Amino acid sequence: MAARAESDSTSRQPASANASRSQLLRRLLGLGVRYRSACTVMVALQALVVAMTLSGLGLTGKGIDFIRSEVDASSPPPRWPFGWSLPADWTPLQTVAVIAAAVLIVALLNASVRFAAAYVTAGLTQRILVQLRSDVYARLQRLSFHFYDGNASSSIINRAAADVNAVRMFIDGVLVKVLTTALTLAVYLVYMLNVHVPLTLACLLTSPLLWVGAVMFSRRVHPEYRRASELGDDLILTLVENVQGIHVVKGFGREPEQIEQFTRSNRRIRDQKETIFWRISTFQPFMGGLTQVNMLVLIGYGGYLVINNEISLGAGLFVFANLLHEFANQVGQITNITNTIQASLIAAERVFEVVDAPVEITSPDDPVPLGRARGSVRLDDVSFEYVPGRRVLENISFEAPAGSTVAITGEPGAGKSTLLSLLMRFYDPTTGVVAVDGIDVRRLDVDALRRNMGIVFQDSFLFSNTVAANIAFGHPDASDQQIENAAQLAAAAEFIEEMPDRYEAIVGEHGANLSGGQRQRLSLARAVLLDPPILLLDDATASIDPETEHEIQAALAAASSGRTTIVASNRISTLRRADQILVMQGGRIVARGSHDELVRQPGYYRQLAELQFADQLDDAAEDAESDRQRFANAG
Repeated sequence: MAARAESDSTSRQPASANASRSQLLRRLLGLGVRYRSACTVMVALQALVVAMTLSGLGLTGKGIDFIRSEVDASSPPPRWPFGWSLPADWTPLQTVAVIAAAVLIVALLNASVRFAAAYVTAGLTQRILVQLRSDVYARLQRLSFHFYDGNASSSIINRAAADVNAVRMFIDGVLVKVLTTALTLAVYLVYMLNVHVPLTLACLLTSPLLWVGAVMFSRRVHPEYRRASELGDDLILTLVENVQGIHVVKGFGREPEQIEQFTRSNRRIRDQKETIFWRISTFQPFMGGLTQVNMLVLIGYGGYLVINNEISLGAGLFVFANLLHEFANQVGQITNITNTIQASLIAAERVFEVVDAPVEITSPDDPVPLGRARGSVRLDDVSFEYVPGRRVLENISFEAPAGSTVAITGEPGAGKSTLLSLLMRFYDPTTGVVAVDGIDVRRLDVDALRRNMGIVFQDSFLFSNTVAANIAFGHPDASDQQIENAAQLAAAAEFIEEMPDRYEAIVGEHGANLSGGQRQRLSLARAVLLDPPILLLDDATASIDPETEHEIQAALAAASSGRTTIVASNRISTLRRADQILVMQGGRIVARGSHDELVRQPGYYRQLAELQFADQLDDAAEDAESDRQRFANAG
């Protein structure tokens, strides 16, 4: 299991690996356009935050200049904006109190706007997250089985959960933050240039190096994030397989080995994350060091300008220092933005692989009306390949007249289940025609076709819901009486009546609280409830004891009147009731006929019948010997 999981990780390649980063970025930006109203509100609120921050700093700087002018008569008084002037009768203490009150009011307004911005951001990100997951889930429902054949369930789960969340982060962690950072830097830069142009240029001399560092960082961490996503898939695969196969793990006493395997997967993710974090930890001090160089320039050059009265101490140097600090913080966001961009790009690539995956099985634009089918089924020279060049069905031809029963038998891997999948149009044949009522199924509406078929799979899958809901899954509007009739027909009514809540009893995950035979009978009831003209049974009685099988066979024999039944099975008791039996080997039909005809011919069917009859005779002999011994002991 461990070896397979590791090999899957190394061999798996993204379907859209050739998609450029620019194409992914354009698609991610499309999310911003889709939610442009909320994004505009978020940016507007951030602009208010910048304005409030600048106002608070400006007022504080004016206060410092006013206090300095009062302490040092040689210092010039502050220049108030918009030509304002203080009342002549105000005392210095009143002026300081008014300035302090103004700073407090601005701070409270700033906090309120920040709260509103955080609230709007949280609401938008959750809307995007819910919509993206819904879009991915809806796409998964429409994708054909080819997609599921080529992708591990752990990868699909990871994409619909973690990767979608990483894509969501592009809106608030990249798009809005980039706009906010650009706006903030522009406003601060204008203010700083207005204070003193040479000082501004000197303090920002190292800024180009910040952008160069960001580009280098982006290129280094991009492949690391892809590898982290793949390792996440492997971890989920290990967890899912061990939870689903816990009976096997415990039955073979492999708990320590499985714990070690999970620990290894966990450590691989930890090591990969540490590699990413090491790069981030290296990049951030580099960015911080460059910004501190700017602060040294400010103290030296700016202090010189203050001493020479070229700029004021408060509205000049103090505000400039705070803006430079805020400027450095905003530039420091480049690290977080770059980091989020890389995570979002990798996640977007994986999510868009799902969204862009072709829906191979679709209804035609102008489907042939079907209504309720008569039930005739025909395959003409059908061949099929899961993987190009490797045929699993070859030149299959047969016809099942309406109301007849056709049985398919053969060794495991002969293609029995695949053939039934073609009838349901889970796949389209590579060559040949599958027809219902003489109409190629590709010319029919997919939903209309499947409404005319009821299928019982080899592995009975039940949902975590009530018994009634599982039976009525394909017909949610069915009445209680219809559900009970279906259960009766499938020989499920007896054990359902014995359950504490009967039809309202909750079926555990995958039907864990039911036996294999009980799960199979509920699946039969689910199929029979639809009253389909065509019934497909994929080894439906494999998990049922002989007595229950006899009950089901008798019930289905009555229910099959006027219904076409195609059953895949290796049980002679099931096969002998068919009007026609097809024997498959290596994807081909190697023999066909009735039970009586095939048992007279040498081959697989005769061997199967002899083997099962011999087992029955041995069982009967053992029972007879047991009875004889019991009577002898009693005598």
